[in-house]
Amino acid sequence: MTAAPSAGSPPSSDRVAVAALLGREPFTHFSVAVRCPHGGPAVVRNEPLDRRGRPFPTRDWLACRALGEAVSRLEAAGGVRALEDDPEMAGPLAAAHARHQELHAGHRVAGGGDPAHVKCLHAHLAFGLAEGGSPVADWILARADARWPDRCCLERLSPGDGA
Repeated sequence: MTAAPSAGSPPSSDRVAVAALLGREPFTHFSVAVRCPHGGPAVVRNEPLDRRGRPFPTRDWLACRALGEAVSRLEAAGGVRALEDDPEMAGPLAAAHARHQELHAGHRVAGGGDPAHVKCLHAHLAFGLAEGGSPVADWILARADARWPDRCCLERLSPGDGA
């Protein structure tokens, strides 16, 4: 899965788009880390502290609704346990947590306490996409049958959705 990297502070159009995709105002200052092929924000990179100064352990947040829906279906079907139980993924999971800790104020992916357990497939996919790919993200994408939608998720929102 390829996407366009992005960097820097979000313009006001990104702030509005992310709020619409999330269905709320973002809790942190953020930048767009990955854009979908249609140009919309797909992954946002959060600051380690929220706007109130509290720790915010999730560095990269999946904003693309199409990918998020696919990952939610995988989680509902037991995907978290399947990832934890896959012996070939123990090393890549440990490496993802270590890299996330290095980059985001010592927090593991999704703020998980035990590195042997997976807290959120969405956070692992977002982190993998923002890092340019990873074995964990590949595992999730394959099992979730996740792919970019034919048109941007922002175009799929109904009036009244989001912010």
